[in-house]
Amino acid sequence: MIFEDIVFFIAAIGALAGAAGVVILRNPFYSVLSLVGHLFFLAVLFLLLHAQFLAAAQLIVYAGAVMVLYVFVVAYIGGAEEPLGQNVPGIRPLGVLFAACVLIELCIAVIGSGLKALDTHGAHVDNGFGAPAQIGSLLLNQFLIPFEAASYLLLIAAVGALVLARKRRGFEELTEGGGAA
Repeated sequence: MIFEDIVFFIAAIGALAGAAGVVILRNPFYSVLSLVGHLFFLAVLFLLLHAQFLAAAQLIVYAGAVMVLYVFVVAYIGGAEEPLGQNVPGIRPLGVLFAACVLIELCIAVIGSGLKALDTHGAHVDNGFGAPAQIGSLLLNQFLIPFEAASYLLLIAAVGALVLARKRRGFEELTEGGGAA
């Protein structure tokens, strides 16, 4: 039991550090790598919940496929030479205000509901929680539209990144001038 507690705290700290790194790091390549680390630690947390399928899907689908796609897009497009948002007046105080509002909301949610469960054994979970059959049934019976919407959103993001990369690299000028396609 003590081993699970230690692993939980290490994974929780790693997940929080990875999430913070996504926001704090200025280089988009390092932000994506920080997000990969965050997803890895989330997979460890899923393993502690005995949801092996979710942990494997987290690693294979998100950390493996989607994040590698993002790394390629960021490497292909490249980061901006100058930091974003410095020329927009008032954006920094607005960001701080928004972060403070989210922090207050999270504190209210944790204090209001999360502390009640400290001395309990947690929510009752049926056998087979996280099994592929149960997840497939939930996706196809209850969450089909959000699942499909997420698929289209990822497709639109990938196509948008390719359009941006094409404009940034000047490929349109090459094809119009009779150069290489």
